[in-house]
Amino acid sequence: MIYILVCAFVLVTLWFSYNLVKTYQLCGYSVGKFLDNCLKLNFSFGDKNRLVVTKRMIRFFIALALFYAALFFLPLYFVHNVFLIILDCLVIVVALPFWIVLVHYICLPLEQMIRCCYIHAAKRKLAKKSVIKIGITGSYGKTSVKNILAHILEKEYKVCATPKNYNTEMGTTITILKNLDDHDVFIAEMGARKPRDIEKLTRIVKPDIGIITSVGNCHIESFKSVEKIENTKFELAANLPAGGQMFFSLASQSSEKLYKRFTGTKFATCKDNCFAYAKNEKVSAEGSRFDLVIDGKLVPLQTRLLGKFNIDNIVLAAAAAYKLGISMDDIAAAVKTLAPTPHRLQLIKNGYSYVLDDSYNSNEVGFAEALKVLSKFEGRKIVVTPGMVELGACQSEINFKLGGMIADVCDYFIIMNKVNKNELLSGAISHDFKKENIFFAATRKEQTDLIKLLSCKDCVILFENDLPDNYE
Repeated sequence: MIYILVCAFVLVTLWFSYNLVKTYQLCGYSVGKFLDNCLKLNFSFGDKNRLVVTKRMIRFFIALALFYAALFFLPLYFVHNVFLIILDCLVIVVALPFWIVLVHYICLPLEQMIRCCYIHAAKRKLAKKSVIKIGITGSYGKTSVKNILAHILEKEYKVCATPKNYNTEMGTTITILKNLDDHDVFIAEMGARKPRDIEKLTRIVKPDIGIITSVGNCHIESFKSVEKIENTKFELAANLPAGGQMFFSLASQSSEKLYKRFTGTKFATCKDNCFAYAKNEKVSAEGSRFDLVIDGKLVPLQTRLLGKFNIDNIVLAAAAAYKLGISMDDIAAAVKTLAPTPHRLQLIKNGYSYVLDDSYNSNEVGFAEALKVLSKFEGRKIVVTPGMVELGACQSEINFKLGGMIADVCDYFIIMNKVNKNELLSGAISHDFKKENIFFAATRKEQTDLIKLLSCKDCVILFENDLPDNYE
């Protein structure tokens, strides 16, 4: 009977571990971040995110189940007092975060070996391909520039690009192994959470062309300083092979600094009289019109993409496409048919109201631009946001400022999660925003109920940023 009870206890413990393991996965399998969330009691109990059942996660759960079985069954050989056995079970349950960390380190050698095998296979496959390789990094706009560039290049080339926001070593590796076939161009988005992350990606891809978008204080909580962010992004340029070409957006001071630092073949964009830039810009709620100038040649462009920063993204992508042989007319035709990147200032008409979905944005510059776009719409305006995170010591100050900017544009303000609630609230009130027009939602259901209450025909709802379940 006791063995049946212990088996049941193992299963129940695995069930209880689900949200802890989900937190561990949302922390990028980082023990440090996982323990930090545990200390702050920020567990992923919500329904925003589901556990992604990868092969790694299956292996982890098998190891966790075997470990729990050992913890529960071994004491039965030495302890025969029922109360002591129950006490042992309770101690095991209380220490769940510790066991997850322990199993992480037990699995780590196997995971590293599997990782190395996959990366080696991807490098070997890529080396056999006669393909133009492009790496894209930066703090803002990586995914948008990647999608725009791929769309333009498809006028002349067969293009393979890393999907969605796959911008890690394994994301790039899996794309090469599963998706790369008889393509002419491979585009890899390159993200970083710490120094040398971009360098590792360049060793896999070995890009012929590098693109650095705007660089700023994204993830400064991890990097600790803008200088470290700049150095990490510059790893793409520093590891470019001889004869490679670099394209830089000068839309931020940091990326302009990196442009000046690079001594190889380079092209500047997004400032007047650069290799490529935009002029006569007209931005509206329907999209943008502007004149694109590349290497002294001009072509008028029209796009459904919203916001000034998307004009910069188009200019940067168009410059690289032009150097790869795409004509100005083909660039104009491709830009006209560009579809918005999902969840990145994507305008959705649902028949009753408008939704500006910017939920994948996580930077201050994009946030400000989204509010500018919102201001161009008529009718009632509602902003739903948890604010910005991972900004280190600047987080409170920046969210206070964003609260004021929101107050200047919207009619109703829904604050999601507790993490920046006080700063956003104070910032809005400091701009004389009516407190009765500010609401707080802790769950998706509360958010939905508030939107139903506040929305009206032809209103515009901006969803700005979205946080995973491990944020309160």
